[in-house]
Amino acid sequence: MKAALKSGSLGLMMSLLAAGTAMAETNITVMAYSGLFQERYTKAVIEPFMAAHPDIKVTYFPLPTSAAMLGNLRAQRAAPQADVVIMDVSVSKAGTDEGVFTKIDTSNVPNVADLYPDARIPDIAGVAVTFDNLVLLYNAEQVRQTPSSWMDMAKPEYRGKVVIPGVPDIQGLGLLLILNKARGGTNYLDNVDKGLEAVAEIAPNVQTWEPKPEVYAPVVTGQAALGVGYNARAQVNSELSGGRIKATIPKEGTIFQINTINLVADAPQTAAAATFVNYALSPEAQKSFTETMFYAPTNSKAQVSQEAMARTAVNSLDKVMKVDWIALAKVRDKIANEWRRRVLPASR
Repeated sequence: MKAALKSGSLGLMMSLLAAGTAMAETNITVMAYSGLFQERYTKAVIEPFMAAHPDIKVTYFPLPTSAAMLGNLRAQRAAPQADVVIMDVSVSKAGTDEGVFTKIDTSNVPNVADLYPDARIPDIAGVAVTFDNLVLLYNAEQVRQTPSSWMDMAKPEYRGKVVIPGVPDIQGLGLLLILNKARGGTNYLDNVDKGLEAVAEIAPNVQTWEPKPEVYAPVVTGQAALGVGYNARAQVNSELSGGRIKATIPKEGTIFQINTINLVADAPQTAAAATFVNYALSPEAQKSFTETMFYAPTNSKAQVSQEAMARTAVNSLDKVMKVDWIALAKVRDKIANEWRRRVLPASR
């Protein structure tokens, strides 16, 4: 009888402890990109974080674009559902201006102290969590020699075989800025006439300005021979396809694309969210994601393997064109209008 009572008491105690643990668990929601980014970021960052912080459960809420994320945040403004958001820097500026985000600095996220200077962006509430860069994609079976110029996309043999995510997408916008500079344009904030002329020469070869679901699949399958995309996803797709898709930085150069990590203002779990952001910016998380998906790290203390770093733009910094994405956001609509007027008709 006593043994039974002891056993029953022990069982009750264990149940209470389990219930207490469940009650103590904090749930946070991270809103970020869908697809490969979700798959790789979950394995490289989120799962190790939850293993190190068993009291915090992370739910990943995927969306295809930064614009879609901002739209969701606006809709949830009165009662935010997300705690952390990873998005493009130009869109995070809009969110910052609208008061959607809480400022991240060393007071709430200590690892900010170890970030590269370019990762701390004036007038942005968040900080950079990844650096990526624009690349020229090519199907290795159809394009035997590595393309040397972005203007190779204008060659007659690639008629109907080019895919480019058009403006307002950052990939199309980045191509426009690079070619504007290459053709002698001096201030892209004033005008991008030279770039528009160059892209208009490529336009007749463009199969689509809106590749679905992303630009990489048609290049992998051979539906397209050339395309414009991001290095990180290109590197992963190259691995997954057995090298059918490859990427290069042409002689005219490239631009950095910056993803920021942001704390949502008035979110349900601000303390746990800040703990996650601090981990995401840590040397170990930065190393893990760079070696998993080839985004360049933003933490200066990340000890990334030479093999992984060689597949980022770190060794080609002399080819990187500086872009003030915050200032550019103010003229982005004007550029988009010029693109629709001068580039799209050339592709019909």
